[in-house]
Amino acid sequence: MAYRSALTSFTAAFVDELAEQGIRQVVISPGSRSTPLAMLIHAHPLLKTWIDVDERSAAFFALGMAKKSNQPVAIVCSSGTATANFYPAVIEAKYGRVPLVVLTADRPHELRGNGSPQTIDQIKMYGDHVKWFQDMPLPEDNEAMWRFARYSARRAVDTAEKVPKGPTHLNFPFREPLVPDFQKTGLWAYGKKATSKNESTFLALEDAAYAQLATEWQSIRRPLIIIGPNRQEGLRASAYELAEHLGAPILADPLSGVRFGSKGKQALLIDSYDALLRNSAFIDKYQADGIIRFGANPVSKSLTKYLKQLDPSSFLIIDEGFDWLDATHPATQILHTDPVVFCRRFSRLVSEQNNAVAGTWREDWQQANSIARDGLERYLSTAPWFEGHIAASLYKHLPPEATLFASNSMPIRDIDTFFLAREDGLDIIANRGANGIDGVVSSALGCSALVHQTAYLLIGDLAFFHDMNGLMMAKNYGLDMIIVVINNNGGGIFSFLPQASEAGEQFEDLFGTPLNYEIEAVANLYGAHYFKAVHREAFDEALKNAQGLKGLRIIEAVTNRQENVLRHNKLWQDIHNGLTAEGEGHED
Repeated sequence: MAYRSALTSFTAAFVDELAEQGIRQVVISPGSRSTPLAMLIHAHPLLKTWIDVDERSAAFFALGMAKKSNQPVAIVCSSGTATANFYPAVIEAKYGRVPLVVLTADRPHELRGNGSPQTIDQIKMYGDHVKWFQDMPLPEDNEAMWRFARYSARRAVDTAEKVPKGPTHLNFPFREPLVPDFQKTGLWAYGKKATSKNESTFLALEDAAYAQLATEWQSIRRPLIIIGPNRQEGLRASAYELAEHLGAPILADPLSGVRFGSKGKQALLIDSYDALLRNSAFIDKYQADGIIRFGANPVSKSLTKYLKQLDPSSFLIIDEGFDWLDATHPATQILHTDPVVFCRRFSRLVSEQNNAVAGTWREDWQQANSIARDGLERYLSTAPWFEGHIAASLYKHLPPEATLFASNSMPIRDIDTFFLAREDGLDIIANRGANGIDGVVSSALGCSALVHQTAYLLIGDLAFFHDMNGLMMAKNYGLDMIIVVINNNGGGIFSFLPQASEAGEQFEDLFGTPLNYEIEAVANLYGAHYFKAVHREAFDEALKNAQGLKGLRIIEAVTNRQENVLRHNKLWQDIHNGLTAEGEGHED
């Protein structure tokens, strides 16, 4: 009885402090050894629990909730390989800067390393992929241990939230009996004292640093602002302000939070840069000599190639964390500070009057962007059915402020190409930390759990089947989501890569990997409404009908991989021809 009392008070103190520090959502994968955590979390009045029997899916579901809310979410599992199934999502949280608090149960020390069932080495099992690890002590029933439990909860949440955000891990060894005593009085009061929640802080640049940068940028004549994947509040408005003062075009990634919700600032945005930067003549003509980049590395490969061949006198990467997000190594300086504060302070020190040709520079980008947009719309209106139509139609029919989760590989790239700037907001989310296709369904459903309107997912067939178990959460909790599955029966992105021409007869087995599974059967298994589209009109009709329903809806959009490559290449060629013709007209 004494141990059960200690188990209850110690664990209850920890759980209550999670709630005190702002945790509201906890995803639990059932198991025996995690009983104390699971039961006390489920009983806490401020914590909402979500139960997922698949630990891998559960962790990605929590990741999606944390991405959408930008707040930490906790995940709980039992001991053994259950903890290993959290690992992919922990990796994504590390590189995607997502605040997760990982709580794993463990056998007590006397059962470790001697063949006890469901026991593996869980000490620092996620290595450097977590920001902080704590192997918790066995529960004791005294004030010092209650306070330590609360201290550990505070530190786990605070560390997860501190920039750069990321996962933390606490490992709990529990002896039997495992069931807490809910008859104890003052269950949530053990070790409690008045505390305040720590606020996340940023490094601040000195005034002298801003003054020096402003002096250096007086000589910049061709400035460019690039905003990669980012979820920081306030960056959109401050980036517009900086762009206006510098006379700089903004190349905004679809995951930047800047491309949508422009509200009168669309002229500042170059949304067809991916197509423009596939044109060698355009690249030669538009050589930026000063670049400021915010956020992670952009999705667009053509933009990355463009940046690699530049030699600007100043290339600033502004990042609130301590990582060096400089994949192609062009940066002249990496400044670890709050991007919003940087934009506002730097804007005060520079103006387009300091840049004699800034207006012409930006106008030239805008004119080229207009040509590319016109070419894109013209091509979509005449081209045979291909995957670009799916992205473009989805974009057209998304309601304001909709949440869309994008799978990796081709879906996020098509969103980059076909989702043009618009005045009303869209929240586009993707797992671009490690860029994998694992856990996409679960992450998207995690996002949907926290929105008050239908959420959307654009995904390929391989990624869909890879995380099919994630659909259990949609069925179990009645989640409201439309999933658009682009079914080209294989890995479509490989058809754009050198493997397509060099792998020969082995291409289909090694890279194409057709699965030949029936998506309608999957929809039936999980109780989803099912629609199928094989051309533009059918897709538009399916989307319209799906939007009139609630719950889980799956639209299968059937395409052909080889034709998709041809259509994309033809689109880029048409835009290239349009730019060339416009250039020749100016010369005349």
